[in-house]
Amino acid sequence: MADLKVGDKAPDFSIVNDADTVVSLKELAGQKVILYFYPKDNTHGCSVEAQQFNEAYETLKQAGYVVLGVSRDTVKRHVNFKAKYDLQFDLLADTEETLCNAYGVMKEKKLYGKVSIGIERSTFVIDEKGILTHIYRGVKAKEHVGQLLKDLGL
Repeated sequence: MADLKVGDKAPDFSIVNDADTVVSLKELAGQKVILYFYPKDNTHGCSVEAQQFNEAYETLKQAGYVVLGVSRDTVKRHVNFKAKYDLQFDLLADTEETLCNAYGVMKEKKLYGKVSIGIERSTFVIDEKGILTHIYRGVKAKEHVGQLLKDLGL
């Protein structure tokens, strides 16, 4: 499991997005990237978080950031989720958990006494050189994007 720290090189990835096109960190070199992991499309917290990233999208884009959402959902589920909320950024389909494992976001979770392994809501900010500048783990869906904007000085 990845024990990433601010200042580390971000793990590279090549993964399909909601348009079934491969997105790779190498191709994004020279751009700042916000890579946010969320548990599941069309669930309450994930929908709230996605809508907040969508509301902040123009501000982030003008500041030079590429926003990428990541979950274990399929491309088809991502297409529906993106359309439902008119999301302006790519959603990456990490069905094999490759990206989740590279960034160490798979955690044991308990819900109603049932234990399962799932994505811990997390965000990684990567600079133009591929270095991690901010890491947020276990974030609260409602508060996260506002805090992120504040931390980025936006």
